[in-house]
Amino acid sequence: MDAFFASVELLRYPQLKGLPVVIGGGRRREDDVLARLREVYPERDWSDGDLSRIPLDFFPRLASYTGRGVITTATYAARQFGVGSAMGLMKAAKLCPQAILLPVDFDEVRRISRLFKSTILEIAPVMEDRGVDEVYIDFTHVPGGQREGGRVLARLIQKSIFQATGITCSIGVAPNKLIAKMASEFNKPNGISIVWPEDLQSKIWPLPCRKINGVGPKADEKLKSHGIHTIGELAQRDPVWLIETFGRSYGHWLHEVSWGRDDRPVVTESEPVSMSRETTFERDLHAVRDRAELGAVFTTLCEQVAADLQRKGYAGKTIGIKLRYDNFQSVTRDVTIDHFTAEATAIRRHAGLCLKRVDLSRRIRLLGVRVGSLLRADEAAALASSTQPAPVVPLMDQLF
Repeated sequence: MDAFFASVELLRYPQLKGLPVVIGGGRRREDDVLARLREVYPERDWSDGDLSRIPLDFFPRLASYTGRGVITTATYAARQFGVGSAMGLMKAAKLCPQAILLPVDFDEVRRISRLFKSTILEIAPVMEDRGVDEVYIDFTHVPGGQREGGRVLARLIQKSIFQATGITCSIGVAPNKLIAKMASEFNKPNGISIVWPEDLQSKIWPLPCRKINGVGPKADEKLKSHGIHTIGELAQRDPVWLIETFGRSYGHWLHEVSWGRDDRPVVTESEPVSMSRETTFERDLHAVRDRAELGAVFTTLCEQVAADLQRKGYAGKTIGIKLRYDNFQSVTRDVTIDHFTAEATAIRRHAGLCLKRVDLSRRIRLLGVRVGSLLRADEAAALASSTQPAPVVPLMDQLF
């Protein structure tokens, strides 16, 4: 999906189309928006809830942002200024101070996400869900899937998604998932790119290695230190040298993907490994001096993870926490209990025990809660019924 989080907001605020808009820095609360509108424009009637009537000067600009939030996504008009996903908002404010800053509406994002995926499934039932805004689709056995190299079916999917959601998407069609992923970025927004096997040298090899899904910043820097900047340069390296330099598994994989080889199937059903929630604070918090605030956030995170588990029908038995300190050092701790749970109180209790195993004398920038070792809730219930109930372990001195 094209600039998905931003596109969802533009459905609500069509007056912002074509303008630099950045999404991030918090969550949207519609009641707060309406209350602010009544305060700023008391002479107007906002009872119809029509947000498309909001004047442009009402929206906050990135220049006025103070804090340490990061960008979730940005419109293409904002990207022209060098603003992009995962960039700090303060840095983005220097590049594009005139950009409009909007918070995230996760509920609406998830609703639109479910809608565009269900639209695809009506056309092409072999689909792999890759997150809120991306999927892989197998065209092989879809009627008409091979016409014009897949372009006809891609156009139908684009048109159907736009009719259902009002949002555009970009599609890459290729012999495998590796190349299709790269191709989907070629003609954004609202583009279709077809890559044939014989296009490898002309369309894929000139790309930087970072375009390979699986080559992260550290691996990219190491490749560059050896004079390897493009996928084509990577393909020319001796596979033995790659294995000696990057390890047997990763080195072999680098050689394979540089030649466009990828035999991974489209997986229609996959079990999640874990579910987690985390938040980055606007200011660093201390476990003692900010105990009440941290405690409230901690409880909310546990409740959110529990709600995610229950909504998706899972329970877990490995409960953990993640902290990032003010010096950006991250630590994790977890514990595996003897029963599966999806209850917020149990998650908070055991996550609280994990907190006892980390240094809480330093200021905290980020806090997260994770539940792993997942099992479907019905299977967990059946397992629990065949065993003795787990004892409840009281936590006498909760840290926060």
